[in-house]
Amino acid sequence: MRPAERIRYLALAVQREGNRQLIADLRPLGLTPSQSEALRIIGDHAPMTVTDVGRMLVCEAGTNPSRIIDRLVESGLVDRMTDDADRRRVTLRLTAAGANAEGRVRAIENRMYDQLDAAFADADVEALLGQLERLVAGRPSGIALAERIAAG
Repeated sequence: MRPAERIRYLALAVQREGNRQLIADLRPLGLTPSQSEALRIIGDHAPMTVTDVGRMLVCEAGTNPSRIIDRLVESGLVDRMTDDADRRRVTLRLTAAGANAEGRVRAIENRMYDQLDAAFADADVEALLGQLERLVAGRPSGIALAERIAAG
């Protein structure tokens, strides 16, 4: 197997295993990984529009995030608010229940990140990050991730 092929399949395997773990950990909250990502984005950057969320989503990069937001609103985790400065503009904010769920999602993610930190303890992480960022640069998922990194 060529090194490039191994990299491709290893990246896919890591992503799938991480997603399986995340799905299992989020199940008690009734959230999907896409919903949890949107919840975290809103928690970190609200008030923001659906378009703003869409620019930062990696899980659904390049697609309309409306259905994810609709589900979070239906679940009582996110409120749609009319912007006082422009009544045509609708912004999103977490509800109290949403803030609680976002905190629980953050704790789940931190446990997962602790496992990754431990797995990469001996690696040159900055070099690896640079290589991975170059692979997705200019592509929808890479653009979405760059937007989130730039937003802080």
